[in-house]
Amino acid sequence: MNVMDSMKQSVIVPVVVIEDAKDAVPTAKALLAGGINVMEITLRTAAALDSIRSVAKECPDMVVGVGTVLNIDQAKESVEAGAKFIVSPGFDEETVKWCIENDINVTPGCVTPTEIMAARKLGLRVVKFFPANVYGGLKAITNLAAPFTDMQFIPTGGVNTENIAEFVATPAIFAVGGSWVCKKSDISEGSFDKITQLCQEARRQAGAQS
Repeated sequence: MNVMDSMKQSVIVPVVVIEDAKDAVPTAKALLAGGINVMEITLRTAAALDSIRSVAKECPDMVVGVGTVLNIDQAKESVEAGAKFIVSPGFDEETVKWCIENDINVTPGCVTPTEIMAARKLGLRVVKFFPANVYGGLKAITNLAAPFTDMQFIPTGGVNTENIAEFVATPAIFAVGGSWVCKKSDISEGSFDKITQLCQEARRQAGAQS
């Protein structure tokens, strides 16, 4: 199963912030137990790259990627650490082109028609929409999808268990992203059973197949 298939099947792309690399593998296993086999470890902490290395080495069933990639150097470091996909909060043409040239799945953040057109011109058909709750949420995505009929979006920010069904029922939505199923506090406190339960509940609400 490739990266995009994993995202589609999991429905949710967890945005994971890990402050201690020792928590990376238990978090990955908790997500897997909850029916999710893809995770985006963000570069918001010093433990991020070591966390990616650990998951890539010890959890072969988990498709681990990296988020909050701001430039090409971060993308290269993350791929060397074992990241299978790149997620950026915005659109950086240099980073996107490098990923495409090296056959690395990349999902840049695009919230304007100009950004979507730039991504589409490079061959991308799935982009991140972040922060979704700030830029108009599902209504904005639906309107943007009207002229871009071959594009799909992964909204992050404002998606939760209560509204996930509405999002995934929209054809323009490829999957959803978010940290509500694996909160930083739950990870640091070792509440891995809770993470599994949150994933299972979110997937049930989304109507996902187990």
